[in-house]
Amino acid sequence: MRRTLPLLVTATLLFAACSSDDDTAGTDTAVTTDSATESTDETATTDDSSSVTPPANPDKPEVEIPAELPTELVVTVLEEGTGPAAEAGDLVLVDYVGVRSRDGVEFDNSYDRGEPFSVTLGQGGVIVGWDQGLEGVQTGARVQLDIPSDLAYGPDGRGDIIGENEALTFLIDVRAVIDPADVPTEPGVPPSEGATETTFTDLIEGDGDEIEAGQTGIINYVLFRGDNQVALESSWETRPVPVPTAEGGFPGFVQGLPGMRVGGRRAIVVPPEDAFGPEGNPELGLPADTDLIIVVDLLGVNGQPES
Repeated sequence: MRRTLPLLVTATLLFAACSSDDDTAGTDTAVTTDSATESTDETATTDDSSSVTPPANPDKPEVEIPAELPTELVVTVLEEGTGPAAEAGDLVLVDYVGVRSRDGVEFDNSYDRGEPFSVTLGQGGVIVGWDQGLEGVQTGARVQLDIPSDLAYGPDGRGDIIGENEALTFLIDVRAVIDPADVPTEPGVPPSEGATETTFTDLIEGDGDEIEAGQTGIINYVLFRGDNQVALESSWETRPVPVPTAEGGFPGFVQGLPGMRVGGRRAIVVPPEDAFGPEGNPELGLPADTDLIIVVDLLGVNGQPES
C-alpha cells in the first residue's frame, strides 16, 4: 500500500483533511468572520435547551465573566508568556473557551476538540476583537478578551447562542507565536542518500512539553529531498497540522518526534521504507529510492502517551 503523510500526500490534502469537519465547525462560531462559513453552531456548542452534556475536559479552564458588559475591548493578561510579542502577519496558535459576557453561556471551545486553532493576525479572518486583542501576546500566556458587540458580530449575531449586539468573553491560552519569516529554507543537516533507519538532529532545543510516543504533535514542517536538499512541501504555506505518533502513523514521525520538546526544531532523516516506500512520491517530487528530510517545529502536544 502506498504510504502517505498523516492521512494524506500533499500539503493541500493535509490541510483539507485536518481542517475538515472539526475545523470548520470549531473555528467558525468562535471567531471567524461571516464570510468564512455560513454554518456556525452545529458542533461548536449546543443551544440553551440541549439536554446533552459533553464529557468534562480537565484541561478546559473556567471563564469568569466581567462584572459589567464591555463597551470597549478589554485585554486581561492572566498569565505572562515569554518570547516575541505577536504582530500583524504572525500566526498565533491558541486554545480558547468562548462564552456570552452577560451570563457565561458557552458557545464554543477548542479544548474538547483536542486541537488548537491558528489565526494569522491582521488579515480579517477573525472577529476584530481577536485581531486587536491578540496583538502583543506571547507564547505561554493566558489572556481574557472581553469584547463589545461591535468588535464581535454586532447586530447580526451568530447562530442560536450569540444574539444580536452580544458581547463575548474569551479565555485564551497562547500555544505559539510564529513568524512566517522563520520558515526553514534548508535542512540544517548534510545531504542523505541510502539511509537505512530514521534518525534525527535537534537544530533548536525546545523548553516546553515533551512529546511522548502515542501523543499527537501540532507541528509546522518542511519536506526536503535528501539527495539534493530541494524543498518539496511546507505546511507553513497553509497552517500547523496535527500528526500522531501512535502505531500506524507515518513512520518517520512515529520514530522521529518522541522526545522532542515544544519550541524545538528537529531535522528527521527518513529512509524510503519509513516514508512513501521505495517508489517515492512523484506528485510531491520525490523520486524512487530517495531519502526524505523533514524539518519539524513542534508547537504543541495533545493526547495521552502510550502506556
